[in-house]
Amino acid sequence: MSTSQTPILASVPRTARFITLGLVPDSSPRDALARLAAVSLPADCVIGIGDPLVRGVRRELAGLRPFPALGGPALTVPSTQGALWAQVGADEAGVGLHAARALLAALGGGFRLDEDIAAFRYGTGRDLSEYEDGTENPKGELAVAAAIVSGRGAGYDGGSFVAVQRYIHDLTRLERMTDRERDFVIGRQRATNEELADAPLSAHVKRAAQESFEPPAFMVRRSMPWGDVLLHGLYFVAFVAQLDTYERVLQRMLGRDDGTPDALFSFTRPVTGGYYFCPPLCDGRLDLRCVGL
Repeated sequence: MSTSQTPILASVPRTARFITLGLVPDSSPRDALARLAAVSLPADCVIGIGDPLVRGVRRELAGLRPFPALGGPALTVPSTQGALWAQVGADEAGVGLHAARALLAALGGGFRLDEDIAAFRYGTGRDLSEYEDGTENPKGELAVAAAIVSGRGAGYDGGSFVAVQRYIHDLTRLERMTDRERDFVIGRQRATNEELADAPLSAHVKRAAQESFEPPAFMVRRSMPWGDVLLHGLYFVAFVAQLDTYERVLQRMLGRDDGTPDALFSFTRPVTGGYYFCPPLCDGRLDLRCVGL
């Protein structure tokens, strides 16, 4: 029986590696996909397939598309769409590194490593800005409804679409703001996490309030901080039952609907963007019937 990949609905791990892979030129996408189908996934790993891999085997996967490059009044969101994406979680960074190496070895030579980001859980689930992340995540059956595909048949049901973006923060710029200015960027008090009734329209909670969309744009976010002293930020991860859910939120954050961009962009910017489908599992392996395997 097919089931969802475990990390989609699990708590954020203590550490994770986020890996983006491309297809090696002149290699066989079908052979690469066959190697992927043979991989036995550990419980703390989730894998998503991207549009380049699907099109490489001359298939279409309903609901999947490349991440769009979008512009708004404040900035342009880039698309760096990969063929394959993986999150490898672990309690210890060294264990996660070895698990990621083992995964890449199992995938063989058909994939090219484009990005490998080491991430970590900060406190009780805070961004490096010190604000709590994922406050409005749905729970229980609501999370299942928001993130897990159902009613679409074999190879789809139990799967999930995921939107991923890596953000680079300018924490120095954020720290130059007053406490009130910072709280108005987010729309919450940093100390209490309480939403501010008098926050401006540009505040992140007002730009991205999931219940304010029609239909509501609920998603399960599993984002994690990443980086070192020089470069750091948030690796954004949102699991959804359909990609339109996330894209509507992104459009509003950019100010494309009303000209008001999200105040988050005053101190952070996305440098990557990808959409993937995380197939369900069957006997510990990816159920790839959605692409003809």
